[in-house]
Amino acid sequence: MDVTATIESAMVLAAGLGKRMRPLTATRPKPLVRVAGKPLIDHSLDRIEAAGIGHVVVNVHYLADALEAHLAKQKRRFTIAVSDERAQLLETGGGMLKALPLLTGDPILIVNSDNIWTDGPQDSIRHLARHWDGKRMDALLLVIRQASATGHRGRGDFHMDPAGRLSRRKPGRIAPFVYTGIQLISRRLLDDAPEGPFSANILWDRAIAAGRLYGLSHMGQWFDVGTPAAIAPTEAALSEV
Repeated sequence: MDVTATIESAMVLAAGLGKRMRPLTATRPKPLVRVAGKPLIDHSLDRIEAAGIGHVVVNVHYLADALEAHLAKQKRRFTIAVSDERAQLLETGGGMLKALPLLTGDPILIVNSDNIWTDGPQDSIRHLARHWDGKRMDALLLVIRQASATGHRGRGDFHMDPAGRLSRRKPGRIAPFVYTGIQLISRRLLDDAPEGPFSANILWDRAIAAGRLYGLSHMGQWFDVGTPAAIAPTEAALSEV
């Protein structure tokens, strides 16, 4: 195993419109919807802080003023910068590309703001860092077996070979692994990226074609908190942790 990668900075993707979370997002951005006693985004920020990362970038678009005000009140052991997408929502890939000048180091942690996870035997972010190999990988995705993906209603996202390389679910089929919304990326993943709004799926597909998209199985709990109906079951499960 290579020496553990040093993660200097992280990005929290928080600019989405939160349509699936309506009506709760009529007056607040989805990252500020409260689950288990605190806003969704604070769950992610807690995990990032516990991993010892020193700088965080958060992108904003929908009801951006409220999210910026919340971030300004944070008392954390990391610095926070805002990537402003008020003028144009850039989707996951475009948002990462716009924020890249604000992010330091390589690899970079990227986290969705609408997932909650608990650690297994070890810190999940540090677990990713220990398995990072920049010579072989453009991205390392934390994935979880579909049967353990609480609140997830899809058919799975990826297959994973014995070496950890990921491939897409085939149309009409079921795949065993679900993406958790947590990944380490090399800055190289964004080389020659499209301009304007685009999905990170474009970047992943390029990495798959090059044999450079890898996965790591999550050993803790994971909750997809994308709809109002998902909140109560998530809170009940977290109360038992």
